[in-house]
Amino acid sequence: MGLATSGRLRDSNGQMPVEMLTTLSDREVVDRVRNGETALFEILMRRHNQRVYRAARAILKDESEAEDVMQQAYINAFLHLEQFESRAQFSTWLTRITIYEALARRRKQRPEEPLSSNDEGYGPEPVSSSEISPERQAYSGELARLIEGAVDALPESYRAVFMLREVEGLSTLETAEGLGVGEEAVKTRLHRARAMVRQTLSDRLGASASQAFQFHAPRCDRVVAAVLAEIVKPATGPQ
Repeated sequence: MGLATSGRLRDSNGQMPVEMLTTLSDREVVDRVRNGETALFEILMRRHNQRVYRAARAILKDESEAEDVMQQAYINAFLHLEQFESRAQFSTWLTRITIYEALARRRKQRPEEPLSSNDEGYGPEPVSSSEISPERQAYSGELARLIEGAVDALPESYRAVFMLREVEGLSTLETAEGLGVGEEAVKTRLHRARAMVRQTLSDRLGASASQAFQFHAPRCDRVVAAVLAEIVKPATGPQ
């Protein structure tokens, strides 16, 4: 998804300054936003939209709800930006906010179905490690929907771990912190989720899981525009 699509950060030639996209670290952008350059929050959104979407989508299984959660997560992050500690990774902090917001929405909609479950005895036994692991192969783009269906079929506690670890590429520690569980629980759930996905997809997969759950440019633009309308308006409107 392209970054230079919003008009808020464009220069006199209608282009977003390249240095903003390539040289500023997350921490530098956060510092500048804290100092009043609110519009620069767009850089953070566009930089992390894919991860935030996948985190929300893993829990809610609904694209439209995931977008709503993304918008609220970004607004929450902006409103509480002073609470972000620079020694932490902004992406991890933002993912944790997204997961919290997604879980809150899910609990409100389906309070009888908790995300966390007892891992002991839940689901099929792991497949022998000597077998070929399809999710380690390169998944072809045309099979992305098949992958999404297989991931959506996972139990919720496993699906969230699989999405964050295998699809989005977070570390075990980042996933554990985001979901509020121990690292061993993350390892166990990921191992069993892989076995379930293998069972569903068998040997038909061919590209990478990174091709699944893409958050394309038009949707990226929509979320960014909605959030900026909320957070920039107070700073630019009548005092």
